[in-house]
Amino acid sequence: MRTANPALNAKTFENLPAVVGMEEMMTLQGTVNKSALLLGIVVAAAAYTWNLFFSSSDQAAVLPYVLGGALGGFVVALVTVFKKTWAPFTAPLYAALEGLFLGALSAMMEAEMPGIVLQAVSLTFGIFFSLLLAYRSGLIKPSENFKLGVTAATGGIALVYLITMGLGFFGISMPFIHDNGLVGIGFSVFVVILASLNLVLDFDFIESGVERGVPKYMEWYASFGLLVTLVWLYLEILRLLSKLARR
Repeated sequence: MRTANPALNAKTFENLPAVVGMEEMMTLQGTVNKSALLLGIVVAAAAYTWNLFFSSSDQAAVLPYVLGGALGGFVVALVTVFKKTWAPFTAPLYAALEGLFLGALSAMMEAEMPGIVLQAVSLTFGIFFSLLLAYRSGLIKPSENFKLGVTAATGGIALVYLITMGLGFFGISMPFIHDNGLVGIGFSVFVVILASLNLVLDFDFIESGVERGVPKYMEWYASFGLLVTLVWLYLEILRLLSKLARR
């Protein structure tokens, strides 16, 4: 089993402790409940920084939340990946940090381009529920080649972003792909599609975990992994819409 999500991959189920009793096993309903809770935390945290920005109309008021939320969320995500048993504590913390980051960033973009956030949120959850329905109905069943292709493409995109960040430290901007031209928009469309396909792999991962009867704390871990993909998808849709609005 493959998934491009670094939190949910084939090695995730290795070396997990044996489970004694059905009540100690991961369940689909438990994962759904915890995913909903994490999303609620994201929304609550995002509402705080959103209101903070619009009450002050000053980017300086929320800039620490943008930087702190992004960097803090990255660190907590790494800790969660390497310490899966901590997921019941780190997953809610990750959700809160990402919520602060997303709320502040979204507010700043909304001030520049009114209506963009509602469009991005609607598209994100529209894609999520559409793919979930397609997966549950059997219309989409990821084959090994499908998983391999999505994983390889996601790795390539991650490499491009790492190179972009590295060049940014030297004041060099990656040409074309981050511009508002046709190449840049086409690149963003591709990344949005790729992030969407990762949701299918995440659904498959969750189903596999339930079938294997892995420990209960993996409900938190799987919910965390799904949230990672949703945050990525939302940010890429926001990026795409901003490119279109600036043309």
